[in-house]
Parts: sequence; structure tokens; C-alpha cells
Amino acid sequence: MSNILKKTTAIALILTMVLILVTGCGIKGDEPKVNEDNPLTREENEGVYPMEVEDDFGNKVIIEKQPTKIISLAPSHTEILFALGLNKEIVGVTTYCNYPEEASTKERVGDAFNLNIEKILELDPDVVIQYGPGKDDANKQLRDAGIAVLGYQPESVDEVIKLMEDIGQITNHLLQAKTVTEDMIKKKDHIINKISSVENKAKVIFEIWDEPLQVAGPGSFIDEIIRLAGGENIASDAEGAYAQFDLEQLIERDPDVYLMSEDLETKTIESVKARPGYSEISAIKNNRIYILDSLISVPGPRIVDGLEIVAKSIYPELFK
Repeated sequence: MSNILKKTTAIALILTMVLILVTGCGIKGDEPKVNEDNPLTREENEGVYPMEVEDDFGNKVIIEKQPTKIISLAPSHTEILFALGLNKEIVGVTTYCNYPEEASTKERVGDAFNLNIEKILELDPDVVIQYGPGKDDANKQLRDAGIAVLGYQPESVDEVIKLMEDIGQITNHLLQAKTVTEDMIKKKDHIINKISSVENKAKVIFEIWDEPLQVAGPGSFIDEIIRLAGGENIASDAEGAYAQFDLEQLIERDPDVYLMSEDLETKTIESVKARPGYSEISAIKNNRIYILDSLISVPGPRIVDGLEIVAKSIYPELFK
């Protein structure tokens, strides 16, 4: 494979993971503790069905009965389902769904770009939950087969929390959703309280890609994480959620903290320091370069852990 093809492939993979937020594959962390026999995870109540559900894209679906077979088409949705105690109900996931560990035991149905429709139909799910609106032709095939297809695309921590409550309602696991989301809210509030005393916000940049330099801009999930963590995103006025940013802008705005997500083995702190012109930047001069766990961009139950990681990177002295 040529170097150009390798680079093109790498860029496509990185942008895919960021733009649809599916970077939650193969990452470490504490798995949600779910007791399958706990009534919080088994609130059987046929009286709530049928129910009408509207997803993030205005699609209205009737859920006839409590779902017993669910397919998730995003790592973040898979994490949510497991956190709500729906291990037995999950019958299919994408090739990127590797967390928690049990996700690796589920049938693979492709990914957001290359769905194996035949496999999905063979698994005969009650509900398919996808990230974003999905593809019209795939949606039609599934709906024509009598499968409820729902699309969700949370763009903030609060929207992730609401999505967990919505999925809890759809699956009749509202009590477990309440328990998990209350813990998330407590942790979020604890982190925000920790950094509330900061008067002079640190200037932060989050790199998505290096050549050309692409950063997290306004409207991106990571932009909100930086703000919640008490930082000032120097690309908050960039043109788009994932925008190109030239070296002159970077040097002029002079970030105090330089953040990146772990993705390529070739991306190291040393390689960033060696880039032309970077020696002029305060973050590089002061060794404030951090390569972070990719869970920071996965909009699932561990997003507050990602928030904590970012906050600790920006203000390590407040978390000692």
C-alpha cells in the first residue's frame, strides 16, 4: 500500500471516528455494574406498551411491546444499553463495539457505513438504534420488515443523559436509567464545582488531525467538554465543528494546553514537539501536551469520565 493511500485511509478512519463519534472501541475503563436479577433492571410492565416514540430526526415509531431483541449501530449506544442492564436483549452490534467486554460476544452487523442488512434481518430485532439518521435505503428495508428504527445523535452531556432516559423508557428500564444518570449528574456537578474557583481560564486546543491541522470547533462535542472542564477553546470561533486551523492562528492564540485523542501510534508528544513552529507555543514550551483516552468523544455513560480526564489535564493542581 502506498504512503499516500495509507495516509488517506488513516485520515478517513480518524474523521469517521470523530464525526460520528464512534471512537469507543477497545478502550479501558470501569464497566457499569449491573445485576441482572435486580428489579432496577427488570421492571416488566406490559401496561406501558404500545408506546409512540419520536427520535432525534422526527421519526415517530410505535413500540408494540417491551423489546427483547435490540441491535445497536454505534459503540456509544451499545455502552448505554449495557449500562441499563440490557445484555440479554442485545443481539447485534457494529464492528467498532468492543466496550464493555461482553460487547465482543455479540453478533457483528457491519458499521454505520456498511451495514449487513441480511444479517440484521436474520437476527429479527424488535428495535434498531443507530447514530444519526442512517441511510434512507437501509432504513426502508428494515422498516418494511417491521423493525422499529430509531436514530439518535446527542450533541452534549445533557443530551446523552436524556438519551439514556429515553432508551430506559423505550426498553422499560427507567429505574436503572435513573440510577445511572443520577450518578453521572453527581460526577459532572462534582467536576464543575472543582473548577469553579478558576478565575483565569486556560486556553486550550484539541487536535483532531495534524496535516492539515484540524481542531474541535464550535458545536462539536469536544468543544462543550472543554468549556465544562473550565477551559477556553481557542478555536471556538472556527468555521465548523471540525475545522481547519492554520499554524499562524495557532501561534497567535498561543494555547496553554494542547489536547489530542489517542488514535495513531505515530502520534506522540515528541512528534508534536518536533513540528515546525510549535516550539513557540506555550503548551509545548511548558510540556502541557496530553494524549487522552478516546472515551472523551464517546457520547455514552462514561462521558463524565471523559470530562474528568479533560479537567484534570487542564487543571491538574485542582485534582490532587
